[in-house]
Amino acid sequence: MNAIHRRLCRSDYWAKLAHSQLLPWALRGVPLDGEVLEIGPGYGVTTRWLAERAGRLTAIEIDPELVAELRAEFAGRVEVRRGDGAALPFADASFDTVVCFTMLHHVPSAQQQDRLFAEAARVLRPGGMFAGSDSRLSLRFRFVHIGDRMVVVDPDTLPDRLRVAGLTDTRVELGSRSLRFIATRPLR
Repeated sequence: MNAIHRRLCRSDYWAKLAHSQLLPWALRGVPLDGEVLEIGPGYGVTTRWLAERAGRLTAIEIDPELVAELRAEFAGRVEVRRGDGAALPFADASFDTVVCFTMLHHVPSAQQQDRLFAEAARVLRPGGMFAGSDSRLSLRFRFVHIGDRMVVVDPDTLPDRLRVAGLTDTRVELGSRSLRFIATRPLR
């Protein structure tokens, strides 16, 4: 991430926005009382909110420096693992809910995003939910990502991509700057 992006993701502004608006909207109707996996927590802004609400929270982050920071901050409250969301180191049907927030556009390709969706489906228990959000394309979004990886998720194709990954009841809702999605692992 470029310096502007890193600064924004660590800011009090982003934390307040995420905690007061983004997360309540993205997770409306999503159960958090069981085993919850957060993919790609980054600097931990969303993890702080989830840690107060989730039954048992596990976070998986690919960046080793961020993993060390997250482990130090959440020691004893959140299990933090280093790994790739497209190759999760968990057994099938390990979690009741899997979530990710504003990180899909950092995944290197649409194919890698699809692997992440398939992995989320694999580690969900039957009836479990995969939910989250990502940013929508805008001039501001482009500016923040100058020199960064930016693989924008198309909200029109996302429901089909989630179905191909093995999920059902796929829903995508658009906000002014973000999209939210919810999908379910079938009972069979």
